[in-house]
Amino acid sequence: MFTVLLWGGNAVANQFVMDALPPVFVGGARFALASVFMLLWCRIEGSPLWITDKAGWQCASILGFLNFAQIATFCVGIAYSNTSHTTLLVNSYVFWVAFYEVWILRTVQFRWWQTFGLLVAGFGCLLLVLESSSNSSSSLDEVTLFGDIVLACSGLILAIKVIYTKHAVRFAPTGTLILWHDIIGSLLLFIWAFACEDIKPVMPPASAWFGLFYVGVLVSGFCFASNAWLLKRHGASQVSVFSFGTPICGVILGVLLRGDQLSSVLIAAGTCVVGGIFLTNLTLRKKI
Repeated sequence: MFTVLLWGGNAVANQFVMDALPPVFVGGARFALASVFMLLWCRIEGSPLWITDKAGWQCASILGFLNFAQIATFCVGIAYSNTSHTTLLVNSYVFWVAFYEVWILRTVQFRWWQTFGLLVAGFGCLLLVLESSSNSSSSLDEVTLFGDIVLACSGLILAIKVIYTKHAVRFAPTGTLILWHDIIGSLLLFIWAFACEDIKPVMPPASAWFGLFYVGVLVSGFCFASNAWLLKRHGASQVSVFSFGTPICGVILGVLLRGDQLSSVLIAAGTCVVGGIFLTNLTLRKKI
């Protein structure tokens, strides 16, 4: 739940940084900071800094590329959308994770009320999308169809990364794996940024520096490492389902910091999301 709260501020903090810097460059910078954080994490955890076998390097390389693809689409999408849309569409990855584990992999069994909980939470997300769409002109950030489509793709890629992380942590220590996930992703993001974006030497305001520290250290560092640590001990659906709380935090912060309007529809949608979390987490059972 603590990481859910931190994830909720991710979109807002990114928006403040991208007010001053190009989007994909911001993605590279945040994961460069995350790499520094993971060096300290590995030292504290006792994880090695180097991967010694081929299977481990293969997993780290795939995770690094998935990290690049997910963050690149996230950064481009958020540049053409607002905080509410970002938190909702990216966190739709929970639906893909649940679909894979429950109906394809069949390692997790949902009772009918848990499936109903997913539907209720999804309906709440839909209400929030409709609400934020109708009030997008009142916020600091303009919503576009292009931005929303790119953010939806980012959510799908994030689901693939969550599922693959569950597999990858069997071949390398968690801290080491996330360290190289960050380094590889950051390098690819910087390559894209310097090749495709107009990067000018400017001094960002204090809000951008704080936002960069937040998304780089607290989100890309602590949250990603914590998520991998949780996935090593629990099913992907058990971990991912809590992210339904992230849109609530994100929308609240969007209202407070980016000018989104609070309304009765927004409150009703939040109630659906919270109810969906409660129902989905009732008696989640593993088959194997």
